[in-house]
Amino acid sequence: MGSGGATVLVVDDTPTKLYILSSWLRRSGHQVVQATGGLEALTKVRELQPDLVVLDVRLPDISGYEVCERIKADPATSSIPVIQISGAAITPADRAQGLERGADAYLAEPVEPDEFAATVEATLRYYRARQRAELMARRLAALTEVTLSMNSAETFDKLLGTAVEGTSRILERQAGTLALPPDGRTRRFSAMPPENVVVAKVAASDTLNKLSAMSLGDSAGTQVFTIPAAEWMELVPDSKISGDVSAVVCRTKLGRPPVYLGVDGVPPLDVDESNVLRQLGQALALAVDALRAYAEEHAIALTLQRSLLPARIPETPGLTISWRYQPAVDNVEVGGDFYEVLRLGHRVLIAIGDVQGHSLLAATVMAELRHALRASIIGTSDLGTSMALLNDVLRRYHPGMTATVCLLLLDPVTGEMEIANAGHIPPLFIADGQARYHRLGNLLLGVAEESYRVDRVNVPRGAAVLMFTDGLIEDRDKLLDESLEIVRHLAEEAEEDLEVFCDRLIERFGAREDDVALVMFRRER
Repeated sequence: MGSGGATVLVVDDTPTKLYILSSWLRRSGHQVVQATGGLEALTKVRELQPDLVVLDVRLPDISGYEVCERIKADPATSSIPVIQISGAAITPADRAQGLERGADAYLAEPVEPDEFAATVEATLRYYRARQRAELMARRLAALTEVTLSMNSAETFDKLLGTAVEGTSRILERQAGTLALPPDGRTRRFSAMPPENVVVAKVAASDTLNKLSAMSLGDSAGTQVFTIPAAEWMELVPDSKISGDVSAVVCRTKLGRPPVYLGVDGVPPLDVDESNVLRQLGQALALAVDALRAYAEEHAIALTLQRSLLPARIPETPGLTISWRYQPAVDNVEVGGDFYEVLRLGHRVLIAIGDVQGHSLLAATVMAELRHALRASIIGTSDLGTSMALLNDVLRRYHPGMTATVCLLLLDPVTGEMEIANAGHIPPLFIADGQARYHRLGNLLLGVAEESYRVDRVNVPRGAAVLMFTDGLIEDRDKLLDESLEIVRHLAEEAEEDLEVFCDRLIERFGAREDDVALVMFRRER
């Protein structure tokens, strides 16, 4: 409802009075709808949703008091103001009853035209202000909800889709958005009320720059502006708009790509709607920047993590080796999971480990342990001595830090293998359709001085061994033993192709909250 004329329902069973009241209202610029009975009035109120009801108290079917009560009792019509007017019920008790049963004003006849017009305008003015306040409150609540949803979006497509759907829903207009994620491919989404279904569309790579040139230029900030329909169609030829476009372009910092959010500008936005669009645009820009920063940090962390792991695994005659490293899906920090495969003459050392924590320190300690392990095997191949050295390094230079490590030293020709385990998940032996874990090892590294036992086993031809970190199987709602059994059962049905099995194993446990490292090898037949 705007600030001009209103739609007024006049209810009276006296033709002369109905005509007079309607004439006064039309003279004031209002549109009039008429009813001669209470039931008819209730039907028209539900169907037409008028801005105001002028209601006679004495009606032929039900009283005006009851009509007013029903209007106010229905949530769909309760906000419609009602002015009761009567030439018979004019006592203070009548007025009190009318007001108590829901009327917003009560006039007793005879009524002067000026008094009637002033009462109508005052009632409409109050309700217009109230409706505007209620609408703004609903919009602000929806704005908060949409902002929270944007901030929790995990991908740029989800973020932009949430923003454009929310904008379309709040402002009840066609909405569109454009943004440039770190991958360099401009994203464009739109939504149309009342369904507000998000649709991805193609966007030219220079569209955002052109929109920025029309508003902010190269500066940072927020600019709300109107784009004439002809200029918008030159920018986005496949658009379906009814006129000009109301737009906001935001850039949070100099040098950053801008973010665009816009809606159909017909009819023009009022001040409140422009403010909501501005706030939505600013919230979107901040959310895009936060997600961009997270993506960039995650890429840097992943690059650092991978740089600390072996660049390649050496080919080893007599062995087929597969390995995986999968970073945590929601963790931007580097972790301490690692693996290592080293040729030692005719034998091969295979190691896997997990340093406590997720941080640059954990990654640094992991790198130190790998280098210490490499140094420990120069000129000798004593796994117990190597493990003791790793324990001493951790206790001396990083007190309070712990790590689990499992070392295997295998002769591919004979199948003879040594095992030293410091608190890590035991290696899983797979042969002839059976899978079993080796026994538990010694105390993890970094806790206390320890003598590390070295077990000696034989790996038959065709047998495989699987080593992995606990990030693969650790779940908050499941016992570790249950997950270990799942891996064991999967291994009993392992494919001949180790790459296929490793992919299936990773897929079985899905996205993880922790990093995952695994190494699997098979002694050739």
